[in-house]
Amino acid sequence: MRWVALTAVAPVAWGTNYFVTHGFLPPDTPLYGAALRALPAGLVLLALCRRRPRGAWWWRSAVLGLLNVSVFFVLVYAASQLLPTSIASTVMAVSPLAMMLIAWVLVSERPGIAHLAGAAIGLAGVCLMLLTGIEGVSMPGVFASLAAMLVSSFGHILTKRWNTGVDVLASTAWQLTAGGLFLLPVAAAVEGSPPVFSTSALLAFSYVTLVATALAFAAWFTGLRHLPAGTVGLVGLLNPLTGVLLGTAVAAEVLTVQQWCGLALVLTGVVLGRPTRASRHGSRTPPHPVSNGRPAESSTCNPR
Repeated sequence: MRWVALTAVAPVAWGTNYFVTHGFLPPDTPLYGAALRALPAGLVLLALCRRRPRGAWWWRSAVLGLLNVSVFFVLVYAASQLLPTSIASTVMAVSPLAMMLIAWVLVSERPGIAHLAGAAIGLAGVCLMLLTGIEGVSMPGVFASLAAMLVSSFGHILTKRWNTGVDVLASTAWQLTAGGLFLLPVAAAVEGSPPVFSTSALLAFSYVTLVATALAFAAWFTGLRHLPAGTVGLVGLLNPLTGVLLGTAVAAEVLTVQQWCGLALVLTGVVLGRPTRASRHGSRTPPHPVSNGRPAESSTCNPR
């Protein structure tokens, strides 16, 4: 269960990210906002690992950085500004089902009955939380959140497929750095000069960079290595749970009885997705994987 607990750090941090972005970051610079979230986080992890990509990981880092970072961060930033915290985070809860289906195709992980049941129950909870008759919900915001969910689900499973035998922190650092570097020139071309941030915005960016990005992505990709994709996807349901509870406690967003029932269903879905003994055994990574006749890199970050 320690891998589940570690993985849970990511969706909890991402759930708080909606509130921080919506409340403290400027709404009119999503490209700079995404770049300044990704690049410093990648550089921090690079400083810890001190490893460069090798071979195929140069282009793999670019592809994963584009999917998991560049496109995803811009869409999430836009959704966070256009939607209330609770709505923005719950739309992303569709990702468990998407991750299961993509994992079935890309890494041959056939979803179990418990995982499918957990996804169905979690989705029912999402519907209860979204279909509340709230007026004025931004449809562009909903579409941005749905697009972010699809892009990240594909990117995360692709990361799981490619990450075997590669240092998790190093591959995470490469993705974040590549994604941030992609975003900077686009931000300069579209949004002009970098904005001047207030002290509160700088503090918010520090939290988003270090906690909701560097720490969260390292925890998430570690979970994807050690757990079935279905389990990881269902743990991701803690994202909307955190977002809704934070929005209720801090942002004074009022929940109805229907939404509380939806939250209960979301938690039930997470519990159903916990790994069984068989799934843990099936997803365990060999201690010394071999690549090209040589032992692959360790799964822990050893500074050089």
